[in-house]
Amino acid sequence: MPPRQRFAVFGHPITHSLSPRIHADFARQFGIDLTYEAIDANPEGLAEAVHAFFVEGRGANVTLPHKAAAFAMADIATATATRAGTANVLTRLPDGRLEAHNTDGDGMVRDITERHAMDLRGHTTLLLGAGGAARGVAWHLLDAGVGTLTIVNRNPVAADNLADAIGDPARAHTRYWEDLHDIGSFDLIVNATSAGTLGGGLDLPVSIIGSRALCYDLSYGKSAAGFVGWARGAGARYAFDGLGMLVETAADAFERWHGKRPDTDPVYTELRQTYG
Repeated sequence: MPPRQRFAVFGHPITHSLSPRIHADFARQFGIDLTYEAIDANPEGLAEAVHAFFVEGRGANVTLPHKAAAFAMADIATATATRAGTANVLTRLPDGRLEAHNTDGDGMVRDITERHAMDLRGHTTLLLGAGGAARGVAWHLLDAGVGTLTIVNRNPVAADNLADAIGDPARAHTRYWEDLHDIGSFDLIVNATSAGTLGGGLDLPVSIIGSRALCYDLSYGKSAAGFVGWARGAGARYAFDGLGMLVETAADAFERWHGKRPDTDPVYTELRQTYG
C-alpha cells in the first residue's frame, strides 16, 4: 500500500481553519487516502516550518498572515501568483522545487457569479484593504468586468503600490481611508482587511452603500460577522461572507494536487448548515 499523501494549511492563528475538513470531504469523493493538518507558524518560524513539512509533504495552503512570505520563499511561481505577488498554494514538484500559486481571485469570482448568481460587469467597486488578500483578488475583479476599482487602505502607500501594480489608472485608483465619508456610493464593496479575523472593527459609513450594493467579505464565520452584519443593517441588497470562496479556492488547490475536480456544492451546503 502506498504511503498516505500529506497536505497542510499554514497560518497564524489557524485553529479555526475549516480547510482540513474540506479537503477530507473532497478526498472521500474520490476515495483518496491523505492527511491534511493545520500548522500554526508565526512569521519568524514560517520558513523553517514550511521546509520541514515539504521534506515529505506534497502540498500546502497558506492563509493569514503568510501569503506574501509564501510567494517569496517559492522556487517558481505561476503567472497568477506572480501578478498578485502572493500565494495561498504551495506545491512540491517532482523535481523537488517549490511552486507558488494563488487561487483566491478565481475562487471569489466563481462564488459570486456562479453560486450567488451575481453579474459583476460594470460595477463600481470599493476594495477595502491592500494586503495579501486584496492583491489576490484585485486583478480578478477587473477581469470579471467591474467598471472601476477604488482601493482604500489605512496605509495609503500599500494601496498606491497595488494600484501601480495593476497599471490601469482609468479603472483602478486609490483614495484615503479618511475619504470614505464623502467618497460616494458603490455597487460592490469587498472587505479584504484582516480586521474581523484579528477582532477589530472598521467603522464604515453607511453612505458608501449603493442602492443595489453587493457586500462581500473574503473571510467567513465570526471573522466576517461584523462586516456582513453592518452591510445588512446599512441596507445592502446582498451581503455574503467568504465561506463559498474558501470552498472554491480549496477545490482549485485539490484539483492542482490530485488532477480531479471535486463537487463543491454538497461541501458548501454542509458547512453553511453547520456554521450559519
